[in-house]
Amino acid sequence: MGATWKLFLILAIFCFAACAGYIVWGIWDPTFGNASDQGGWEPVGAVGLALVGALCTLIAFYTNRLHHAQGGELPEDRNDALIDDGEAEQGFFSPWSWWPVTLGASIALMFLGLAIGNWICFIAVPLVAVSVIGLIYEYQRGNFGH
Repeated sequence: MGATWKLFLILAIFCFAACAGYIVWGIWDPTFGNASDQGGWEPVGAVGLALVGALCTLIAFYTNRLHHAQGGELPEDRNDALIDDGEAEQGFFSPWSWWPVTLGASIALMFLGLAIGNWICFIAVPLVAVSVIGLIYEYQRGNFGH
């Protein structure tokens, strides 16, 4: 966590500097930004860069607070840490489940429908719903039911 918040802070500083440079470049170069060559800076790019910088600042603040709330260094932050130090419960993952594959394929089909034709989305949205329900309720019924 110690390195994470520092990286996001560096990224936020870069985004704010890029936003300032974008505005200065837009004011300095009269052909920048507008297709009609009227000059001036383009506000959409500047606002986008400023919002990305603000988001990186929020993530840096959150990870910094989380780092201090944990009360110590994580094994990832120590140079003398061993692999076994970071060994903890990562969660439960179903090793033989086909539902993540069906969910990924149906979401890919949905985005394909957004790119090619909207009629494909009418087929993909029910498949996404069935895949999500199957993934959530996989261990509630059948051989693996609790």
